[in-house]
Amino acid sequence: MVARKTILQIMAMKERQEKITVLTAYDYPFAKLMDEAGIDMILVGDSVGSVVSGYENTLPVTLDEMIYHTRAVVRGSRQALIVTDMPFMSYQADIRDARLNAGRLIKEAGAQAIKLEGGEHMAATIRAIVDIDIPVVGHIGLTPQSVHRMGGFRVQGREEEQARKIIADAKAVEAAGAFAMVLEGIPRDLARQVTETVTIPTIGIGAGVDCDGQVLVIHDILGLCDKYSPKFVKRYADVSGIITEGIEAYIKDVKEQKFPTPKHSFK
Repeated sequence: MVARKTILQIMAMKERQEKITVLTAYDYPFAKLMDEAGIDMILVGDSVGSVVSGYENTLPVTLDEMIYHTRAVVRGSRQALIVTDMPFMSYQADIRDARLNAGRLIKEAGAQAIKLEGGEHMAATIRAIVDIDIPVVGHIGLTPQSVHRMGGFRVQGREEEQARKIIADAKAVEAAGAFAMVLEGIPRDLARQVTETVTIPTIGIGAGVDCDGQVLVIHDILGLCDKYSPKFVKRYADVSGIITEGIEAYIKDVKEQKFPTPKHSFK
C-alpha cells in the first residue's frame, strides 16, 4: 500500500535541496491523475471560486465549498500530501473560529494541513491553530484574499519598504509554527532571500526558480481557464482544444444520426 507523504518528509526535501511539486485540484478525477503522476502535494485552493465556480475572485468561496472539494480530492489521492485553503473570513475575525474552521477541514474534509494568507498580523492565528496540532502552510506576498486592499493582483515587494515587510512576514510565519509557506507574486531576488532566510520550505507562484518548490493552478497549465493569463503561468497542454473538438464531434454525430450506433444500443 502506498503511504501518503508526511509533513516531515516535505520539510526534509528542503534540507536535501529536492524541489517540491505542488498543483491545485478540486475534484476526484484531477486528484487521481496528479497522484498517479507523482505530485508531492495537492493544494485544494480557494482558486476553485475563480476557475470552477466562475467567481470574479476567491472572496465568495465558503467553508462548506472547501470541505466538499477537499473530500473529493482526498478520495482521489493516495500518496500526495493534501493541503486545503481556509477561505476568506473563516479565520480572520476570531481565533476561536479559526481553530474550529481549521478543525473542520481536517476532521470533516480529510486534509492533512491547512493554508491561510497573511504574515505578521496572522502570526497569532497560525500559532493558535498549530497549538491544536493542525499543520499550517503560510502564504505571503500577493495574497488574493487581500485583492481590494492591494488594488488588484499586483506584484508585491518591488519597493524597499515592501520587501522588508515581506521578509518580516516570512520570519513571523516561520516563528508561529508553519511548516511551509507560499510566496506569491514577488520578485525573484526577494523570493531567493526569503528562501535562504527561513528554515521551512518556500513554495513559489510567480516568485522565480529559487524557491524550494512551485505551485500552479491545474486549469492554467492545461489551458482550461481563459479568464486571465498571468505572466508566471506556463501552459503545458491545450486540453481545452481537445475537449472542444470532442464535444463538436458528438454534436455532429447526434445531429446526423451517427450516434448512437447499434454498437451503443441494447437489443
